Amino acid sequence: MARLLGPDGQPVDPVKLKSEIAGAKIATVRSPLSSYPADGLEPVRLANILREADAGHPVRQLELYEAIEERDPHYIGVLGTRRRSVSQIPITIEAASDSPEDEARAQMVRDWLARDELTEEVFDILDCIGKGYSFTEIIWDTSEGQWMPAKLEWRDPRWFRFDRLALKTPMLITGSLAEEPLPWGKFIFAKIAAKSGLTLRSGLTRVAAWGYMYKMFTQKDWAIFTQNYGQPIRVGRFSPQATEEQQDTLYRAVAQIAGDCGAIIPEDMRIDFIESGNLGAAAGLYKERADWLDQQISKAVLGQTATTDAVVGGLGSGKEHRAVQKDIETADAKALAAILNRDLIRPWMQLNFGPLKRYPRLKIEQPEQEDLKAMSEAIVPLIDRGLEIDQATIMGKFGLPEPKPGAKLLRPQSGAPVAPVESPLAAPLNGQSAVFERSAPSAGITTALQAEGASAAKPRDGSNDAAPALGDRAAIEAQAPMEAMLGQIEAMLQTAGSLEEFRTMLLAAFPKLDSGPLAGVLAQALTVANATGRADVEAENG
Repeated sequence: MARLLGPDGQPVDPVKLKSEIAGAKIATVRSPLSSYPADGLEPVRLANILREADAGHPVRQLELYEAIEERDPHYIGVLGTRRRSVSQIPITIEAASDSPEDEARAQMVRDWLARDELTEEVFDILDCIGKGYSFTEIIWDTSEGQWMPAKLEWRDPRWFRFDRLALKTPMLITGSLAEEPLPWGKFIFAKIAAKSGLTLRSGLTRVAAWGYMYKMFTQKDWAIFTQNYGQPIRVGRFSPQATEEQQDTLYRAVAQIAGDCGAIIPEDMRIDFIESGNLGAAAGLYKERADWLDQQISKAVLGQTATTDAVVGGLGSGKEHRAVQKDIETADAKALAAILNRDLIRPWMQLNFGPLKRYPRLKIEQPEQEDLKAMSEAIVPLIDRGLEIDQATIMGKFGLPEPKPGAKLLRPQSGAPVAPVESPLAAPLNGQSAVFERSAPSAGITTALQAEGASAAKPRDGSNDAAPALGDRAAIEAQAPMEAMLGQIEAMLQTAGSLEEFRTMLLAAFPKLDSGPLAGVLAQALTVANATGRADVEAENG
C-alpha cells in the first residue's frame, strides 16, 4: 500500500482512507448548525455576502443558499427536478477490454451499483448544481480483504475552502482550523458550473438569489396590501353631541369589527363599509411580478418554462422546451459520469489492483428509444428481397420471448384475399400504372392428385383428344408454384423506385427464386405427356 502514490507524488496513507475524517459534530469546526443570513435580506446585505464569498469566505453565501432552497417552493421544485432527472438515469459500466480480468473488474463495479442507496447518493452529489460544487466522503470497507465503497456520505461544503492563491484547489478544514488538501481517494469533489469562472461564483443559486430577494419583497408587499385592502374600509360616524367615552366606544368597534365580525355601538352612531373598485387590478400586479420572477428562475435552472409554468400563447411548443431540458440533462449526466470515473472508479481499482493502463468506464445515459413501427415497415421488404436476419434479434428488439415447446403460436390467416399490387414506378408504362393481380382459383377445381378422375394417358371413348386435357391440368397444377414466384417478384416491384432498379433487383434475386415446385409440375406433365404418346402409338398399332 505504501507504494501507491497520490497525485502529489506522496504515498497514500491507508489509515486516513479507512477513517471517517469529515463527519459532523456539534461544538466543533464541523457543526451542523448554521445561521440565517436570509433573515431581513436586502440588496446591500446580499451584495456584501456575495463579495465576502468572492474573497474566499463562502460560509454566509452557503448558508444563504440553504435558506433559499428551504423558503422558495418554486426554486426547490425546479432544482429538484433537474437533480432527480439525472439521479434516475440508468448507469452502465464498460469493461476496459474483453479480457477476463477487465470483465471481472467491471462486474465488481456493476454489483456495487445495484445498491438501493445509489439514487439518493447521486442526488446528494448533484448538490453541486445549485451551489456550484459539492463534497462527498467515500467510506471504505476492507473487512473482506478488498477495498469496497461502503457508502457515499454528503458533506456540508461549509467545512471546506479553496486555496488562498487562486481559489481553485479544494481544501479540508481540520479540527485545528488548518486547511489541507483533500486526501487522495477519500472525497468526490463534484463541480457542475452554471457559468465559467471561479467555482465559488458558479452555482445556480447565486443567480437565483437576486430573484429570491425581490420576490420576498413582492410577497411582503402583497401580504400588507391584502391585510389592508382585502376587507372594506370601515368608517365610524358619531353625532356632534357624542361624548369622548362614546367616541372611544365607536373607535374600538371600528378597530375590532373585522376580526370579531360584531360590535355594539350607541343607536345614534353608525359604521359605513367602503369598497374599493380597483382591488382586483391592483392585487394582480403582485401576482404577475412574482410569476415573472419564477419564470426567470425556471429558465436559469431548466432552460425553459413550459414544464413548470403554464404560459398561454408562449413561444415554442412543449416538445421543443422538453428538448432543451433534455440537452441540459444529458450534459449533467456526462459531467457526473466523468466526476465519478475520476474520483471513485479509478481510486477504487488502484486500491485493489494497483495502477492500470485502462480502467472500467462508468456511463450515465438514457437508452435510445427505437421506432419499432418504422423498423418493421422498413425491414419486411428487405427480408422479401433476400436479406437474412436472425429471428432472435428481431424478437429481442420487440421484447418478445422465444416460444416455449408446445406453445400455441399465432400464424398468418390463410385464405385472405390478395389485394392488387400497384407498382410505384417513376415512369408509367404507356401512360398507365402497371398493376399485377393474381387470379383466384377457379371454383369447383381440386388440385390434389389423388382427386383426379381417369388417367389422361389413355384416350376415352376411342377419341385421341388428350392434349387439351393435359394442358389444362398442367395449368392447374402450376398455379400455386407460379403464385409463389410472382409474390416474390411483386414484392420487388413494389419496393423498386424505377424500372432500372427493378431490373437490378430481379437479376440479383433470380437465382434465389424457388422454382422447385414449378419444375416438379413440369416434370410431371412431361412424364404424363410421354406416357400418353406411347399409349396413342400402341392404340394406332392395335
